[in-house]
Amino acid sequence: MENESILVRGVNWLGDAVMSTPALQRLREARPAARITLLTPEKLRGLWTAHPAVDDVLCFDPGESVFSVGRKVRARHFDTALIFPNSPRSALECWLGNAPKRIGYIRSWRNWMLTTRVAPRAGEVVMEKKTALEARLLLETGIDITPARPPASAHHIFQYLELVKQLGANTEACAPLIEVSKQEVKDIYEKFDRNIIRGRKRERPLIGINPGAEYGPTKRWPMERFVEAAIAFTREHPCDWWVFGGPNEKELSGAIAAKIDGAFSDMGTAVSLAGRTSLRELCAGLKAVDVLITNDSGPMHVAAAVGTPLVAIFGSTSPELTGPGLPGDSRHKIVRQQPACAPCFLRECPVDFRCMNDVSTKQVVAALTEQLKLV
Repeated sequence: MENESILVRGVNWLGDAVMSTPALQRLREARPAARITLLTPEKLRGLWTAHPAVDDVLCFDPGESVFSVGRKVRARHFDTALIFPNSPRSALECWLGNAPKRIGYIRSWRNWMLTTRVAPRAGEVVMEKKTALEARLLLETGIDITPARPPASAHHIFQYLELVKQLGANTEACAPLIEVSKQEVKDIYEKFDRNIIRGRKRERPLIGINPGAEYGPTKRWPMERFVEAAIAFTREHPCDWWVFGGPNEKELSGAIAAKIDGAFSDMGTAVSLAGRTSLRELCAGLKAVDVLITNDSGPMHVAAAVGTPLVAIFGSTSPELTGPGLPGDSRHKIVRQQPACAPCFLRECPVDFRCMNDVSTKQVVAALTEQLKLV
């Protein structure tokens, strides 16, 4: 359609936003002449800088009313609204925005606001949380009632691809993509790389650690293990470390960087970037490192999307559903233990946190050693 204007109501979380990029890329292929605008929380604006699938970004602030967002949408006179989230609010924003065609999944309290109601796809696997009682019984009895490992087609990337299919897009998965320029990488080196500050050329590998996870404690490998793994690895392979994190993780990331930095003299350095980067700088920093050791988190997905190999540690969640990059991508090493209660998808462990405690530093060091062969 000539001069077609498409609004994509984006998702609200960093990792989910990255997992939606294959669908946006396929939408661009299907509608190359359309003007595609992404409606997104202000906190995610920087993620979409120079993204080839997006022409414009329309943002809303935390706490902004649905009526205010609806007015912003209505002022743009979109032909079609493609609604990625499953919430009633996201559908209401587009209904108030008066887009003639509104496409989204069938969900409670919102179907009347959609003009094209998409049934749940055949390969969808819902992340159902186990109760605390279920988790305890599974460990006590040793009975594994967890369904068979989901196929690659269960990955959440396909949730968004199924929606863009409604506009004629190809549903074959492609790798998530976040664009970062060479200049952005150069700038982040100059801001945080001690070797460059001292006028020396980088000769040692630069490895990243992402020890946080906004979802909750069950996604976080213990702080002490990150430190142990970094120290053990640096003894064998002199390298430098950047420790990432958001403003709420400054203490955690700072403590990890200080312990690593204090363990060595000439063998390596460690710097905490937590709370010191914008989202764009975070993307650049994750591209700048040679390998990232990470929990299941938003930065994990960003790192994969900018092309950085990962050592990704999973506990309460499922890499089959929300793993990094293209499903089955061999560039990324998944490290996990699978007790009978995992995956539980809970924010806090009701038992003994064995899914993470049983992941050893030896496993992570071995995976990191393998990953450095890729760079």
